[in-house]
Amino acid sequence: MSKSYAILPCNGLDKCAGCIAKELAVKLTETTDSQIICPVLYRVADARYNKVAEEKPLLVIDGCGTRCASKLASEKGLKIAKKINISDEANSNNITIANNLRLGKDELKLVDIITDKLTKEEEKVEEVSSTVFPEIFEYEIYKKDKFTFKVPKEGFLFNENDCWVYVLGNKARIGVADYVQHSLSDILFFEPPEVGSKLEQFDEAGTIESGKAVFEIVCPVSGTITAVNKKLIDEPELINEDPYGKGWIAEIELNDFESDKELLYYFDKYFEILKRKVDEFHV
Repeated sequence: MSKSYAILPCNGLDKCAGCIAKELAVKLTETTDSQIICPVLYRVADARYNKVAEEKPLLVIDGCGTRCASKLASEKGLKIAKKINISDEANSNNITIANNLRLGKDELKLVDIITDKLTKEEEKVEEVSSTVFPEIFEYEIYKKDKFTFKVPKEGFLFNENDCWVYVLGNKARIGVADYVQHSLSDILFFEPPEVGSKLEQFDEAGTIESGKAVFEIVCPVSGTITAVNKKLIDEPELINEDPYGKGWIAEIELNDFESDKELLYYFDKYFEILKRKVDEFHV
């Protein structure tokens, strides 16, 4: 049986992306045992939806970059199992969304594409890492005002976007630096990359989001995603608590690490970059 959700869609029915979000929600209720949470009623009378929100994983469907549905879920303290952004899905599928509020063939095609993706019976995400990575590291500390920033002294390489990679043979684990979690503050959402996706160096490898901003995880290396840290979907705060350990993002089978590492920084260089960023930009 296909996975079912509690669906919280965008309420922007004055925009085409919002209308697509509504159509997608309706289609999912027709093809799965999913149920819709009306965003308008949920904002003012959430008690009527508490049961479905507790019993089913929550699917949030945002229409655009405003992310009104995601923000409502955050306000209500809901755990998000899956997020879809209609505008992003349109771009990734080379579909141009019209301005008309009546859905045309392209918009309906997009609904079908997303529905097919969400109703796949086979779960590709690995919950347990297939490679044993170390969990204890020695850190160098840099303090600024009330903040303490830490960087592992050995084993990690970093890119300029404050994302790290730890390599074991032809496998690697990636994540975000301590500087990122301090800058974002409390991390609320994690959108993982897809297992099996092939990434070039500096491609996006998922996103994390706080009340301050959405941070795009820039992959330090090229390769194929073999596992993601599924715990972060329910416990994104692990990135705040342990960004180099339990807060890892994904694992990747390396493609050309010897070439990739030429554009990465070892501890000594990255620690100097970190200190400069903290002194110049961190608040």
